[in-house]
Amino acid sequence: MTERVATTPGLFPLPDQAKQQLSDLKGHQKHDLISGAESAQIASAYEEYRGEVIGQQQSTGLDRIVEGQLRWDDMLAHPLTTHDNVNPDGIVRYYDNNNFYRDPVVEGDLTFSGDVAGELEAAAELLGEDDSLQATLPGPYSLMDLATDDHYGDEGDFFEAIADFLGGEVEAFPDHETLFLLEPSLVENPPDEDTQNQLAEAVDTVASQTDADVVVHTYFGALDEKTYAHLMDADVEALGFDLVAGDRDQTLSNITEFGTKDAAALGIADGQNTLVESPETLEERVDWFNDQIPVQEFDRLYLTTNTEPFYLPVNKHREKLAAIAAAANNTDTEEEVTA
Repeated sequence: MTERVATTPGLFPLPDQAKQQLSDLKGHQKHDLISGAESAQIASAYEEYRGEVIGQQQSTGLDRIVEGQLRWDDMLAHPLTTHDNVNPDGIVRYYDNNNFYRDPVVEGDLTFSGDVAGELEAAAELLGEDDSLQATLPGPYSLMDLATDDHYGDEGDFFEAIADFLGGEVEAFPDHETLFLLEPSLVENPPDEDTQNQLAEAVDTVASQTDADVVVHTYFGALDEKTYAHLMDADVEALGFDLVAGDRDQTLSNITEFGTKDAAALGIADGQNTLVESPETLEERVDWFNDQIPVQEFDRLYLTTNTEPFYLPVNKHREKLAAIAAAANNTDTEEEVTA
């Protein structure tokens, strides 16, 4: 029987009260964004709201609890924009939407940072005995795609350095049950042939540093055939599929042609749209996916929003989490879903 796991990709929207408080504490200019050296007052505020979003996940009934990544002003680029040898220069559009991030220009060796490990250690202290921590990181290709190299000089060397950097960060993580590597750039800006040939090795460089189950979650559409085939060579537990945006027929074609892993992550709730899907609608999407590939029974299905949900109003985000939990059979009351 397939286990259903209710989870999220992380990168939560800031609680409403936090937006004004942190704006006042941090300032309103580009240089006021998180650098990894924030004041004790700012750190205390994030600590308070970290507890709030973890408590919400616990009460909702999610099977995996994420730290929330509320500090990630630069979304997936955060692990670089807080690095000592990276200059967050300029403002760049985050994929094809109305969000922007600081362009991380790598100007020196990508040595160990520990910034994300520190966040996860703080999150772990807030978990109960029955809670399971899930870590979130950008995948190596997406992080490279969102950065600018002004140091390594060769794209292949830069890709390898990014993977080594992420692997070193993962090695310092506290105990965690699952690691989600977010790889939207594989869809939005597919790698060329040379980079495709490095893809599985780069993912393995990161995944090999943890005993947790690793999910490479892709979204904003479907992968092209060649990218999917190379990603299948990575030694991870599951690949993630966006069942909301893009060409689902292409996703099914990839699975039919090249197979898939014994587990999968299904992006069944829209992380960018305020319309809250019912648990029944989410279950129908899971059933539709299973019906398309009847020859395979998955060991585990991770049910999640298709994208990171920081785009959403907080109240809509909470409702979507409750619906995902209900679809995974963790909650079954109408009150919990619509609260």
